[in-house]
This record gives sequence, C-alpha cells and structure tokens, in this order.
Amino acid sequence: MEEIKHYLSTHEDTEMHPSEIAKLLKELSDDEFSEAIKFVPKDLVGDVALALPDRYFEDVVENLSVDDLSYAVTELESDDQLEFMQELEDVDEKVAAEVFKKLDEEDKEEIETLQKYDEDEAGAYMQLEVFTSYEDEVVQDVIKRFARLRKENELENVQNLFIVDRRDKLLYTVGLDELLIFDFTKTIKENIVSSEDSFEPKIARDNEDIKEVVHYFEEYDLSVMPVVDGDGTLLGRITSDDIYDIINEHATEQMYHLAGVDDDAEEDEDVLKAGRKRASWLGVNLLTAIAASFVIGMFEQTLQSLVALAILMPIVASMGGNAGTQTLTVVVRQLALGDISNGDALRILKKEIFIALMNGLIFAIVMGMIAWVWFDISMLGLVIGLSMIINLFMAGFFGAVVPLGLKMLKIDPAIGSTVILTTVTDVVGFFSFLGLATYILL
Repeated sequence: MEEIKHYLSTHEDTEMHPSEIAKLLKELSDDEFSEAIKFVPKDLVGDVALALPDRYFEDVVENLSVDDLSYAVTELESDDQLEFMQELEDVDEKVAAEVFKKLDEEDKEEIETLQKYDEDEAGAYMQLEVFTSYEDEVVQDVIKRFARLRKENELENVQNLFIVDRRDKLLYTVGLDELLIFDFTKTIKENIVSSEDSFEPKIARDNEDIKEVVHYFEEYDLSVMPVVDGDGTLLGRITSDDIYDIINEHATEQMYHLAGVDDDAEEDEDVLKAGRKRASWLGVNLLTAIAASFVIGMFEQTLQSLVALAILMPIVASMGGNAGTQTLTVVVRQLALGDISNGDALRILKKEIFIALMNGLIFAIVMGMIAWVWFDISMLGLVIGLSMIINLFMAGFFGAVVPLGLKMLKIDPAIGSTVILTTVTDVVGFFSFLGLATYILL
C-alpha cells in the first residue's frame, strides 16, 4: 500500500499512464482503495476512473469532492466527458447535477451536444476537439498554429489535419506525416492539387450506426475518422481507441448473450438483479428440458425393454449439442465481424450442413462400432449411428439458420440462439434415437 501511495504521489517523476494506475488500484482492498484514490493526480482522476471496471466508479465518487470531480471532467476530452457524466448520473444524480453546474459553458455545451445522440449513433462517440485549417492557408502558418495549440495542451492525439471551407464543410483529410513533406511556402490547396496522392476523406455521418463505423476502421485500417452532419459540416472525429472499446464491449455482449446472461446486469454489483436475469433464462431452459423429458417419456416401454438405450441416449444429445454450439459460435462471430453479407446465407448454410454431415458420418461409424462391441447387438450400432447422423445434421442446420434468421429480423443473433439450439438437439436426438430403436430393435 505504501509503495502504491509513493507511486501515485510522485506522478510527475514516474509519468504513469492512467491504465497503470488503475491496475494498481484494482489490487487493493476496499479500504485501501478509498485511501489510495485520493493520491491520484487530479488531472488523471477522470482517465483513471474510466479505466477502472464500472463497479469501482461509485467508490471514486464517494471518496472525492464535487470540486475534484468537476476538475476531473474538465481534464477529459469531450467524448470521455460524456462517458464520465453518464456514469456519474448512474451512481448519484444529485452529485452529477452539482458537478455539471461547476463546469464552464464550453464543456457544458459540448456534453449537451453529444447527449443528443442515441448510444448506437456515431455522434455519441465522437470527440469535438479537431485540428482544422482552410485550404487557402499557408502550410508553415498551419504548422506554427498546431505547435502553439499542442504546447498549450489544447490538442491531444492529433493524427490528421481536416481541411474545411469557410462554412466548415469538410473538403480534405491530410495526415500530419503528409503535411510535413508539403511545400511550406505554398497553401494547403496548392500542395494538394500538385500532389499525386488522394486526400479525399473517409467520413462517418453523425447519425450513422456505430457498428458500420467500426467496419470502416477495420476495412480501411484507419486511426481516426472525421464525423460530419447531413450537409457535410465537420462536427468531430472518432479515434481508434474508442473503436477498440466498442469492439471489446460488443464481443463481451456477444459472449454473455450466448450464455444467456445480461451484460449490464453482470457488470452491476446488485446480486439480486443479476440473479433475476439469469433465472429468467434458466426458466426457459427448464421448459426446454421438460420438452426433452416428455419425448423420452413417449418411449418409456422401449427404454424398459432395452437398458442399453438409457446408457447410450445422452451421447447422442451431447454430440448434437456440442456440434450445434460450434456452428452457432462460428456463425454468430462472423455476423458480428461483418464477414457474412446479405447474399451469403446460402453459402454458409451449405458449408455448415456439409461439415455436420461429414462429422456425423465419422462419429456414426465410431459410435456404431462401440455400441455393437459394448452390448453385442449389431442393430444397436446401426440405430445410434443413424441417430448420430440425423442429430448432427439438425445441429449444423439450426446452428446456422437460427442466427441468420435472427439477423434478418434485426435481432441480435446471440440472443436466444443457444436455447433454441439446445431444444432442437435434445428433442431431435432423443426422438430419433428412441424412435429408430422402437422401429428397428423391438
């Protein structure tokens, strides 16, 4: 604890990154955290709070004054200011209102501007701080202005110069590395016209779905992207660090949904809330289990006649469930990454069915031989082999069809897919195995 306090209190010498401080704080007990957070340099409190898991945010708020929190907000970039204020409102609306009152008018205006956008719109993730110039400015004047703004800490993490007209409509995007090889005595426009390179900007609309913007970053390998309104007026920029956060959040959301849990509830410290969310999905699973048990009950006499069926029955359902989960995971992930286009569904379906049938045939032969040797009943091997092929086929088919169908309906492909697939593989597995056994063996 003393070592951590020393690190935090000597920030200027150690030059620690906010994520490093957050990592140290996470190793502390609750009491130690409450004391250590006060040693975090005031200008880094906001960044550190956002770098910590959500459950720590309340502790940060409880141990800092309104003045400290408002100062922390002023040190953040506009997009981080919005995120900080949103988390603060979730923890304590009264404190959030007091902090907001203490902000200067420019910060208030920027936060209110970003608050107008929905959470799935690109505008909600943009930074309003941008470095711009007019096309008729001389390059050396632009560079001098950039150097002055950078020394005054008015600009951070600048990779591109955005060229606008007198009405702030975006014309070009010039990387700082490209700017340095321009003729400093000429205007921006003269350099662009004489260059063989293209400076046409890749843009995002402020009301565009943020998932589409993520795909732009991936497709064009971008580090920053300008955001414009419907008239082409430059509003701000989205940077790669925000895109990384969105990708991580979406991946986490997908994993939670596949497991039948709510991502918001799991990040909340309220045990009852998380428990209720999990219980709702477990209730659905209970109904599917009852449906599978009902199918088994239909063949009660068959099971009583041949005990070997009860021993082998779980194998069929388990293989189908695992094969279906493989297909489901691959398709959901490819959909999330945008690797499956609208006209690609049939190709994916054919591929997954072929893989399912191939594996079904292989394991049908293997399990058929095992069942024959195990129970010395040759036709039992045929029954479980045919059932294995049928169930793995259905697992592959529904493992692909369910998420593709949900995507067409504009529903998150991960939501409910696992429950539907489990129901299919269990019911089909038990029905095909016991049905074939009744028809062939009895």
